[in-house]
Amino acid sequence: IEKLNILVASNGTVLHSEIIGSIQMKSFLSGMPELKLGLNDKLMFEATGRAANKIKAVELEDIKFHQCVRLARFENDRTISFIPPDGEFELMSYRLNTQVKPLIWVEAVVEPHSHSRIEYMIKAKSQFKSRSIANNVEIVIPVPRDVDSPSFKASIGTVTYFPDRDAVVWTIKQFAGSKEYLMRAHFGLPSITSEEGNEQWKAPIEVKFEIPYFTVSGLQVRYLKIIEKSGYQALPWVRYITMNGNYQLRMS
Repeated sequence: IEKLNILVASNGTVLHSEIIGSIQMKSFLSGMPELKLGLNDKLMFEATGRAANKIKAVELEDIKFHQCVRLARFENDRTISFIPPDGEFELMSYRLNTQVKPLIWVEAVVEPHSHSRIEYMIKAKSQFKSRSIANNVEIVIPVPRDVDSPSFKASIGTVTYFPDRDAVVWTIKQFAGSKEYLMRAHFGLPSITSEEGNEQWKAPIEVKFEIPYFTVSGLQVRYLKIIEKSGYQALPWVRYITMNGNYQLRMS
């Protein structure tokens, strides 16, 4: 599971981005077999003298392991060796402080009209490959505190105004890669608006999503071996998912 924290300026410049990842495991193995996990870890390739030409290697930072992992072996040759406890547990967590382009880019044009109405034109674009799909996408757009008479038009999904959150939420169940969608919102504004109210809607847009079968870092499980002399048979099953962390895009 990888969570993407990102802050993007209104001109599209990425001000901050990092990936916070974890490997969750659920073990149904009988006995206490030893397991060995192989990742496309750059330092592991270097430690073992292997070339990583065919595989994109990833340099992990701030690695933390579950207590079942043999740390001495990892420190020696980057081997992740462990005897898993029963049930579900977090095997390891990691961080990548790396420049990432926004997976879902949102552009907002806001037009206030002399204290009578305010209009929004929102463009959302997926910047990942077309074979991937982002599920349960929510684009949260802040609006002034005292707007009324909302009306919306969207090329996909549903749009809802939440007065208690001072926000409009554009929900898209499935957002395929390399797609672009538009949404227009129109509100009435009272004739007098406070400065505080004006600042409120200049808060960043937030985006929530989940992309299955995808890691933004490119981290892969290369193998999961059972080290057991008795010909122990088991099938590892690996699932990847990328989701939003603190994902914000500033409005102009």
